[in-house]
Amino acid sequence: MKNLSAFKIEAFGCPMHAISCSKTVEAIRGLILDGKFTQHVVVNVAKIVHMMSDPKLKESVTSCDIINIDGMGVVWGARLLGHQVPERVAGVDLFHKLLAMSTSNGFSVYLLGATDEVVSKTAATVQSLYPGLRVAGYHHGYFWDDEEAMVEKVRNSGAQLLFVAITSPKKENFINRWKDQLGVNFVMGVGGTFDVVAGKVKRAPVWMQNWGLEWFYRVIQEPGRMWKRYLTTNSRFAWLLLKEKCKQVLGRS
Repeated sequence: MKNLSAFKIEAFGCPMHAISCSKTVEAIRGLILDGKFTQHVVVNVAKIVHMMSDPKLKESVTSCDIINIDGMGVVWGARLLGHQVPERVAGVDLFHKLLAMSTSNGFSVYLLGATDEVVSKTAATVQSLYPGLRVAGYHHGYFWDDEEAMVEKVRNSGAQLLFVAITSPKKENFINRWKDQLGVNFVMGVGGTFDVVAGKVKRAPVWMQNWGLEWFYRVIQEPGRMWKRYLTTNSRFAWLLLKEKCKQVLGRS
């Protein structure tokens, strides 16, 4: 495939890769086989908005080697600005495709995050879904009293891929802080993916995913916690998109 730089775009003050899920997996496989380290992240509307007021999060995101677009709002916004974005690359979908790829290539994985119950259920579930998958280890996400010991545990596991299921911006900053000492070839933050895999949280129907309504599905599930968050971030993103589009139009006039 073409060099990843050929797919790189910039929108809303953030570099991204306008690349499909299958090409992302292909690129990651090639980098692992070449023995190169890859720091990965996905961006959505909320993350783009939070990066505007959180320099540390912005540094952690923009330091990544692959930045996929997870969120139809960002896909549509980038397309409106003239970028050729083939599809949304949802983190949970990429997670499953990378597990399948790891199984067929004999790569080992480490699962880090969520609660003890959820991460152990996730480990059992993925080994059932992908027979032959090598799970080098797993650990819950409550290790903040001794991060260095957790990093050493991951490094000693011999895992090649690390998936970190912790909330943002903690996971992005943790990965960026320790990336040189993790000892893996690939690391990706997967947010609430383990909760979905373990059956704790139900994912939105496919039609809602395709129409960019997963955020609305989460509001329905947890209205008290989610409505204000999404109202704020979606409104700020709409204003950001409007400003960028106006700059484009005025620049051409």
